[in-house]
Amino acid sequence: MSEISKLEHNLIIKKIDDVTVNVSINDNEMLMSIVGQFDQNLKQLSKLTETDIYFRGNSITCKGDKDKTSTFCEAIKFLINKYILTNIIEKGDILLSVKKNMEIEGSNVKSFKQLIKTPKKSVIARSEKQSDYIKALKENDIVMSLGPAGTGKSFLAVSVGITLLLEKKIDRVILSRPAVEAGEKLGFLPGDMKEKVDPYLRPLYDALYELFGADKIDKKIETGEIEIAPLAFMRGRTLKNCFAILDEAQNATETQIKMFLTRIGENSKLVVNGDPTQIDLINKSHSGLIKSKNILKDINEIKIIEFDHNDVVRHPLVSKIIRAYQKKSTDDKI
Repeated sequence: MSEISKLEHNLIIKKIDDVTVNVSINDNEMLMSIVGQFDQNLKQLSKLTETDIYFRGNSITCKGDKDKTSTFCEAIKFLINKYILTNIIEKGDILLSVKKNMEIEGSNVKSFKQLIKTPKKSVIARSEKQSDYIKALKENDIVMSLGPAGTGKSFLAVSVGITLLLEKKIDRVILSRPAVEAGEKLGFLPGDMKEKVDPYLRPLYDALYELFGADKIDKKIETGEIEIAPLAFMRGRTLKNCFAILDEAQNATETQIKMFLTRIGENSKLVVNGDPTQIDLINKSHSGLIKSKNILKDINEIKIIEFDHNDVVRHPLVSKIIRAYQKKSTDDKI
């Protein structure tokens, strides 16, 4: 049965009158996932769609004006499609299902472009740019992504990289980052190389553990299938059969980014991620992220993705905070 047929099989929508719509979902597990524990998902849907929602048996009733009940119905279709594809409804899916400026087209199953299936969960693109980014990570040998925190730059790169590793399409995933935030040299920090650089790569570890589980990831680090290396240790190497991620590249110089990119070898993919607004270098003009983007933008084989606040997929407040700071920066220049 196709995904669209599954949607039609599991969902019955009846318009009761001009302000009331009744939705029946035949699959009980699907229904419970959409409703949420203690009806939390329905309560959030009610708030987001500005409608009154009631749940009884296998039916959900929505009351509100025509446009808002229509939004509710499209949200339910979106959530059913998400469940069909991934067998789970997550907290962020509720907001995404009704996001007014959502670039993903409608609730049809085809809107879930570039699905990434990992052992613990499935990842979908939550904006058109995220879809473009995942596609680029799969198809291009070098990808640069620039944008604010919360847009999925590191999370999606890790998802694709480890998936390729598990599918045995590559031999290693390399995680690298400039170690500059604390103003300390790695040699003066305690522990072995992994322990020295671990604090700087914590966001990547969080993504790895969330998607693949701590035991599996720790085992692959022990075997060398996942390698942790500070950017300075990339010099002189040729990266073959690997997926290498340079994270927080706004803290790398132009020379360092050039050095990293020129390490590329046979059957490898390199990813450079950074947020130009969060430079931790003492002299911010030394950051090579924007300079490298401008130098490389005309090379067809290199894909550059630029995210903005509309692509933020963390708490809705993150997008508002980013917009507020952008406005303040613009006002200061006037």
